[in-house]
Amino acid sequence: MQNITQNNNLIITNVRPFSARQTFTCGQCFRWTPQPDGSYLGIVRDAAARVSDSHGALVLSSNAQQYEPLWRAYFDCETDYAAICDSFAVDAFTSAAAEFGRGIRILRQDPWEALCTFILSQCNNIPRITGIVDRLCTLLGKPIVFEHQTLYTFPTPEQLAVCTAEELAPLRAGYRTPYLIAAAQAVCSGAIDFSALEQLDTDSARREIMQLRGVGRKVADCFLLFGLHKLDAFPVDTWMKKAAAYYSGDMKRFINSPYAGVYQQYFFFYTREHYQ
Repeated sequence: MQNITQNNNLIITNVRPFSARQTFTCGQCFRWTPQPDGSYLGIVRDAAARVSDSHGALVLSSNAQQYEPLWRAYFDCETDYAAICDSFAVDAFTSAAAEFGRGIRILRQDPWEALCTFILSQCNNIPRITGIVDRLCTLLGKPIVFEHQTLYTFPTPEQLAVCTAEELAPLRAGYRTPYLIAAAQAVCSGAIDFSALEQLDTDSARREIMQLRGVGRKVADCFLLFGLHKLDAFPVDTWMKKAAAYYSGDMKRFINSPYAGVYQQYFFFYTREHYQ
């Protein structure tokens, strides 16, 4: 890991190429807010940070004293995404998708937070999901002051498990609210054990998480990919159906791959940005 500390910023140079905008706006997370200077403010557990990129390197400042291991893991800095891009650039469409999204990295998100945010993502768009998640964190999260701004941690399962639908009405999450409460109660009761799910193969973990009320195949695969970092999970949504329609080759060759989820993000991002 090649790191440089400069002006209180940690610069991680050997994860190139990294793009903050691509990574935070490709549909995998909803807690990073764009700033006027092109950077993003966000919070992971109790660690707040400002993240940007410079010449393809990851640049961040954080409120945590010993934050480097957390962020190295969160940004999956040990994985060679450039090599993964090269591995699926096999024709004009896939080469264009690989090149266009080359700065995307799959974040290692907290499983509980990922489960909740993708339950809220059902039949929803990114701005509305972001708004619901922001309201949830403001309502129940712990405030963290960073760079003169107040950010909020994600609420714990214990906090959500005792809430009623009426108490969560300010979220304006609609029919998704009972699913959120049910997920929290399942985690608190031990019916859902994230550590145990991590040890299972992807198919088995998918079957387990789909026993939760309100968790279908798409939400399950998003949780597996973004919450458990199972890179062979391949979520299918409207944009992926559009990608399959525009792609003249056999999409199955990418779905049945150890890096299927990485390919999915590049296809998703490219299709969404080019085929509105």
